[in-house]
Amino acid sequence: MHQNQNKNKHIPVLLEQVIKCLDPQPGESYLDLTAGYGGHAEAVLALTKNPKGSVLVDRDENAIEALKPLADTGAILIHKDFLSASTELLEAEVQFDLILADLGISSPHIDNASRGFAISLDGPLDMRMDLRQTLSAQEIVNTYSEEDLRNLIRNYGEDRQAGRIAKAIISARPLGTTKQLADIIESAVGKRGKTHPATKTFQALRIVVNDELRLIRESLPVWFDLLAPGGRIVVISFHSLEDRLVKQALAEVGGNTYDARLRIITKRPLSADTQELAFNPRARSAKLRAAAKIKIERELTDANTRQK
Repeated sequence: MHQNQNKNKHIPVLLEQVIKCLDPQPGESYLDLTAGYGGHAEAVLALTKNPKGSVLVDRDENAIEALKPLADTGAILIHKDFLSASTELLEAEVQFDLILADLGISSPHIDNASRGFAISLDGPLDMRMDLRQTLSAQEIVNTYSEEDLRNLIRNYGEDRQAGRIAKAIISARPLGTTKQLADIIESAVGKRGKTHPATKTFQALRIVVNDELRLIRESLPVWFDLLAPGGRIVVISFHSLEDRLVKQALAEVGGNTYDARLRIITKRPLSADTQELAFNPRARSAKLRAAAKIKIERELTDANTRQK
């Protein structure tokens, strides 16, 4: 979908920072692992002018449909989760100059009540990124034990009220809509501050429904392998659990050690400035980390220089 058609649906987060860190050059290849509605991809491809060297991945069928105009220009679309797609590309022995993974959910997910992601809209308890899968938030909410719900909310929502929330959910079952769940949680723990008290529970359910943390953990090493020498990778996370995985993975292969594979571009994560937050408040929790693949040729030259 072209940007002027898409601007009312989804605003790509940290676009200026993404372009600065990726530094797209004409002819470079591009892999977008969470292409969504194409906001980042359009901007990158406008600079690389190389759609035929680009692969756009998403597991949401609506996003894939929206990306078809980019496919018409030559980009390859893959309708899979990013781990499956990454593994498939690695087996095909291809590499990319530019890799982007925006781990957040798109605005159309949040704004579409039928997808079940939004607290503010009443819809079914769904939260599936890929509608082909069977596990949904409704199944978790209505069948998990109190202990499992408590652990889920505590571990993936980092909510200190996990025990009270789990108990309230068990007492109120069966629950069928997002509003029912949000109201039950608010009744159980009360409302403090601007953030809805159900926010962390919704985050936890979304993470588990979509197996998000496992996919990220297992994908990061594959992404580093898919990156061509001299290539740049950008990962955008939206909560501490995601960012911690990205930070740890970069630390393991980056830095100043002799065997480092990546050069860390962002010593600290980049975030949205006040100007972006004014028109896209959903960017407030976004954190961007970037790295570049060290060229083997340079490593060998440095080693030879030290030996002389």
